[in-house]
Amino acid sequence: MNYLKIFSPATVANVSCGFDALGLALETVGDTMTFTKTATKGVKITQITGADLPLDIQVNAAGVVVLAMLKKHPVDFGIDITIHKGYTPGSGLGSSAASAAGAAFGVNQLLGAIFSPLELTQFAMLGEEATCGTPIADNVSAAIYGGFTLVRSYEPLSIVKIPVPSELMVVAIHPQVEVKTKDAREVLPKEVPLKDAVTQWANVAGLISGLHSNDYQLIADSLTDIIVEPARKTLIPYFDLVKEEALKAGALGAGISGSGPTIFALCKGDKNAQEVYKSIEKAYQDKHIDFNMILSKINTEGIKILETN
Repeated sequence: MNYLKIFSPATVANVSCGFDALGLALETVGDTMTFTKTATKGVKITQITGADLPLDIQVNAAGVVVLAMLKKHPVDFGIDITIHKGYTPGSGLGSSAASAAGAAFGVNQLLGAIFSPLELTQFAMLGEEATCGTPIADNVSAAIYGGFTLVRSYEPLSIVKIPVPSELMVVAIHPQVEVKTKDAREVLPKEVPLKDAVTQWANVAGLISGLHSNDYQLIADSLTDIIVEPARKTLIPYFDLVKEEALKAGALGAGISGSGPTIFALCKGDKNAQEVYKSIEKAYQDKHIDFNMILSKINTEGIKILETN
């Protein structure tokens, strides 16, 4: 293989109760990336469209990942990379993760698929650390594995892929405001009462059980975050209104995607998703803040190969 074009999906991390531990991949939004072998050794990001991001491989999330992979497995060829960002960085939909995970996947294909999904996740985490300051795995694992993923452990890294009920849909609104990951982490509580921790653990367990058993009511009952959401929602304009309208329209649950500002809602079936979409859109239309809307199935495959040569 000398050339590869891929789609690397946007992701929703935390999924309400699963802070830094749960993620899911979207089907309709993501990055398109190409990887081309060259005779001249070295790694180059030759083009980035859709966002103003650095081409410097030492600081770009994708570049950092590729350098680490080629240090582990040296090659006698070079690699040129292009990235088209399908959505805005800083959205809370795993923008850096899509590039980092896509880079790990694409280069692995050129190397003959020598690394496992778990190893790709470890490489992709380096891209997250370079851009966000923390080597988190929830977004990158969801992009690589597809569907829902649980980061069961960081030391050692352990990723569990969770089944996805067939009718589960995602609706999201991305208000065009900036929420920096650093700021979103600074507002988090330093201590959590044991009672709240127990409630949160139970919700994570309930959500995973509901996904396994296709129990939509259990999923709905478990999509509650009493620790992170109350601290972060003040950074997102009209969060409470959006969540209230989504639930009124029949969403199973709603919360903050990643560190925000995107707000997501999980829905059962396309009809319900359409109703929730319209309800959220209407709630934001007169707020004098630009926004983008997303309606998507959950991408159970993860990163997809579009072309090869």
